[in-house]
Amino acid sequence: MAISSAGIGSGLDVESIVSKLVALEKRPIAKLESAATSIQSKISTYSQLKSLMSTFSDAASKLTRDSGWNGMAATSSNSSAVAVSVTGIASATSFGISVQQLARAQSVASTAITTPNAPVGGGTMTIQLGTWLHTSPPPTFTAGSAAAVDVTVGATDSLTQIAAKINDANAGVTATVLRDATGERLLVRSKTTGEASGFRIQVAEDGGAPGLSALAFDPQNSAGVGMAANAIQYAQNTKAKINGIDISSANTTFADAVPGLSIVVSQVTTSDAEVSVTSDTASMKKNITAFVDAYNAINDLLSASTKYDDETKTAGIFQGDSSAVALQNALRQQVAATMSGDGVYKRLSDIGIDMQRGGKLVVTGSKLDAALKNPEALKAMFATNVATDSDSNGLGVKLKAYTSSLLSFDGMMNSKADALSAAVKRNAAEQDKVNDRAAAMEKRLRAQYTALDTKMGSLSALNSYISQQVSQWNKS
Repeated sequence: MAISSAGIGSGLDVESIVSKLVALEKRPIAKLESAATSIQSKISTYSQLKSLMSTFSDAASKLTRDSGWNGMAATSSNSSAVAVSVTGIASATSFGISVQQLARAQSVASTAITTPNAPVGGGTMTIQLGTWLHTSPPPTFTAGSAAAVDVTVGATDSLTQIAAKINDANAGVTATVLRDATGERLLVRSKTTGEASGFRIQVAEDGGAPGLSALAFDPQNSAGVGMAANAIQYAQNTKAKINGIDISSANTTFADAVPGLSIVVSQVTTSDAEVSVTSDTASMKKNITAFVDAYNAINDLLSASTKYDDETKTAGIFQGDSSAVALQNALRQQVAATMSGDGVYKRLSDIGIDMQRGGKLVVTGSKLDAALKNPEALKAMFATNVATDSDSNGLGVKLKAYTSSLLSFDGMMNSKADALSAAVKRNAAEQDKVNDRAAAMEKRLRAQYTALDTKMGSLSALNSYISQQVSQWNKS
């Protein structure tokens, strides 16, 4: 019977011998795995650094745009009645605005019909949109540009059915049936507000089914007939005054009264609401603060990654990495640079942004607030762009160009990431080589010890045979 386990023939602990020899052959794997972990940590940190660099680039870019420095903010002394917002290019200004009336839709109602769902009468209702001049009797109607719409009413149609037909006709009005203690009423209301959203309803009755005139509304030609006999809410525009000058709107928004501003009114006022439009220094300060925060985030990451901690005896992931150290130094030099030209502000410290030991920027709020009172000088410091002389460009322009080069396809960030990815592949290839050598060695050792077992088994059998023969000879 064949030997089923290495070592049976020789009596050696072959499994232990082979395992230990293979383990010795695989010893370099531990060092390679540790190196792979370190490389992956570097890749992760560079990915984080790249994201922070992109944020910093965007922050610098905002400081180069006219919109970042020309922004305006609008305030109202009575925002509950008059709300103001900047919607375009606005100029610094101030004015008073008062509201005399708010826009509304036209609304009329029929006389109550005491029997629910009863027929009203047949015929045709002609609905025309337009403007009513009703301030002095008699009211006069001027038709709008939209064509009149005819609604055919059957002799057996109820108010509910008539309301549905009016709504389906898309005539610029909505119809609703109201039920109260006296019966059913038809309510008709224009879909939009403003004087031009008024409407007239003329009726041509079916002689065989009279009664539809109860739903007519034409106070110019038929005063006191149909819905004109009841309370009327005529459509009207919003009316206001800016510094005493009349303005009007079909709704509650004045979008073009003052260039770059949207004015929304919600209440009639008894006195002027004071509106002020000034430079939006809050947004400017926010953009500058975001710029400082974005730089500090990069500086903090690079500082933590390149330092050596004496207390814990541990080195940062990029400790001794020349690329990371050079990047940190270059950023600090760029940020701390003195601007050329004859601008009011030459360096960040002039506007209250100081660099501390370790490269971190700290903002002195009061000094920055003082600088924000001169937005043109601040803009010149950050956004000056001289195509023929890059040295004369503003800080934001320079940093945007620098960070864009770092983040470009063939820039330092991508080149470093590619190098680390290549290192991961080389490491994996080295591990494969070690494993392949160990596997080949194990196969070779097992073959050798199997051959040894076979040979030792043969020699043992021969020894037993010779011993038997000698014993027989001795007996003879």
